[in-house]
Amino acid sequence: MTAKLSIRAALLGATSALLLTGCASGRDDDATDIAYVARDVESLYSAAKDRLDRGDLQLAAGLFDEVERQHPYSPWARRAQLMSAFSYYAARDYTRAIQSASRFLSIHPGNADAPYAYYLIAISYYEQISDVERDQAITERALQALTEIVRRYPESPYADDARLKIDLVNDHLAGKEMEIGRFYERTGQWLAAQLRFQNVIEDYQTTSHTPEALYRLTETSLQLGIPEEAQRYSAVLGANYPGNEWYERAFELMEDHAPDRITG
Repeated sequence: MTAKLSIRAALLGATSALLLTGCASGRDDDATDIAYVARDVESLYSAAKDRLDRGDLQLAAGLFDEVERQHPYSPWARRAQLMSAFSYYAARDYTRAIQSASRFLSIHPGNADAPYAYYLIAISYYEQISDVERDQAITERALQALTEIVRRYPESPYADDARLKIDLVNDHLAGKEMEIGRFYERTGQWLAAQLRFQNVIEDYQTTSHTPEALYRLTETSLQLGIPEEAQRYSAVLGANYPGNEWYERAFELMEDHAPDRITG
């Protein structure tokens, strides 16, 4: 192991090895490494990297943590912090991955590998996103973390992936709003439903849920006795999504309830 090994090269090698080795093994010889006796920094780091390459992810993370604990002022400690975060992430121990990456950033905010640390935090939140029927607090944190990458490092290789995932997260959050709005609509809470659908067209208007949200606003406006608003939403739907199935349904709905207001 040479002192010239970069974090990026180590992470690339570790990622390739993980694709081959898969999950942690739990072999009997783990006992040798989990006895955290004092060791020189290069031997300790090398042992951690070896465990990572072999897919012993939690053990690798613990050994990288031990590098920092035993040798806090060594240049290897900085690398070990980020490698620890990566190891926890690869083991799907997302809480510890976020903690390790956040610690790295608190100590080395201007480091060249800070963008990757921010990305590890974001992807750790992103991979915990649950379905739309559950609480979306993690989804909101993922969105904030992904947005932070784009804001801080717009030209970094991580920003492109972050932008893609932001679109997916917004679509997910819009889906949650739609799910709640439909529930309110089914139970006759027309105003509450309308507020949810309005959130979609105001906050998530570029998502796949916008056409249905406009249709639902047409429905709820009619139920609330304001056909002028229903016509407005239907017209917006037709102008922006003329061939969409939701516009066809909105057109039929308006024709049934307010034929004199249809403009075609």
